[in-house]
Amino acid sequence: MDKLHLSIVSPEKVLFDGDISSVTLPGTVGSFTILPHHAPIVSSLKAGKLVYMTEDDHEQEMDIQGGFIELSNGDISVCVS
Repeated sequence: MDKLHLSIVSPEKVLFDGDISSVTLPGTVGSFTILPHHAPIVSSLKAGKLVYMTEDDHEQEMDIQGGFIELSNGDISVCVS
């Protein structure tokens, strides 16, 4: 899979839903980046910056207070607070 689909949700609303080329997340044991072909992962997140690159090469940043991420088959689901 050469592209990734990212869904970011909070308890109140959907914050982003679209295709991306990469995402960097503040994991509880350190920051990590997900690129196409990344192995499936489930991880908790701590407060910090979530940064993703859209398919048209625009970098977007979001401050989060924590949450969880799941990646499977190129679909990334992030629940943030």
